[in-house]
Amino acid sequence: MNVEKILAIAGKPGLFELKLQTRSGFLAESLLDGKKITVGLRSNVSLLSEISMYTYSEEKPLVEIMRAIAIKENEGPTAVSHKDDNAKLIAYFQEILPDYDEDRVYASDIKKVLNWYNILQAKGMVSKEEPKVENAEAIKEEVVEEVKAEKAAKPKTKK
Repeated sequence: MNVEKILAIAGKPGLFELKLQTRSGFLAESLLDGKKITVGLRSNVSLLSEISMYTYSEEKPLVEIMRAIAIKENEGPTAVSHKDDNAKLIAYFQEILPDYDEDRVYASDIKKVLNWYNILQAKGMVSKEEPKVENAEAIKEEVVEEVKAEKAAKPKTKK
C-alpha cells in the first residue's frame, strides 16, 4: 500500500493525491471525483503516511491500520459503512485494533478511517502487503523545503 502522496485536506471531503508543487501551494487530484484543485500553503493538509492513532502502548501508523482492515476484508470494502451507528463502528474497529485508546480515539476518527479505507480500496490502493513508508519522510522534507524556499523568494513589503 503506497499512501506517500495521499493527502487529507481539512474542510474538503475525501482524499487527494498530490500531483505537483506550485508557486502558491500545490495541485491535488480528488480520489472521489478526479477533480483537480489547488491548495494554498496555509491550508491544513496531512499526509496519510504521517497520521497515527493512539493505542494503549504506542501510536499506530494509519498505514498499518489500513493493512489490518485489508487483511480482515481480504482487500475488499469494509463490512460496515462509515455511516453506521457508533456502537457498530466501535465494535468493528475493536476487531481491527483491539488495543486502541478509547479515550483518545473518537467515533468520528473511526468513521474517517473507514471512509478513507473504502476510498483507497475503490481505487485499488489497499494491500495486505507490508506498508512501505520509508520515503514518506523524504517527501515531507521535500515539501517543507519547497515551502521554505517559496516564502524566502517572496519579496517583503513594508507597510
